[in-house]
Amino acid sequence: MTDKQAVTLSINGDCHDVLADPRRTLLQVLREQLSLTGTKCGCNNGVCGSCTVLIDDLPMRACLTLAVAATDREITTIEGLETGGELHPVQQAFIEYQGMQCGFCTPGMVIAAKALLDRNPDPTLDEIRDELSGNLCRCTGYVKIADAVLSLVDADRGQN
Repeated sequence: MTDKQAVTLSINGDCHDVLADPRRTLLQVLREQLSLTGTKCGCNNGVCGSCTVLIDDLPMRACLTLAVAATDREITTIEGLETGGELHPVQQAFIEYQGMQCGFCTPGMVIAAKALLDRNPDPTLDEIRDELSGNLCRCTGYVKIADAVLSLVDADRGQN
């Protein structure tokens, strides 16, 4: 049996001290120890993107990241996007453009879209599709998801 290690994780602006088996993934610690269940466990192999979180503002798969490797890094989960009771613009756009159906992929999609818009506030539709291609959705067909993200680009251009 592996001894647990003390790990300090900075998640959504708050520090969390946890004891974690060094083999535990960030996804496991988020969901099972910190009750941050917005990050979903889909494939547990890094393929589906439902566990996408931001680590130092980069989209990463929480199921492939060991919790101990996330020490001294800034982690943002879907729970950390709303501010003062207000949804993040990406979250609001997903609602307005009906960019979700079952909702299982939605947290990872929203996080990936936010990362794209932070890095490139004026992406083309092809760039949006390419960026979100690593996040699988079985329900929507992706059109409304891309429309939601594109609406934020058009709004910034003053066209919406």
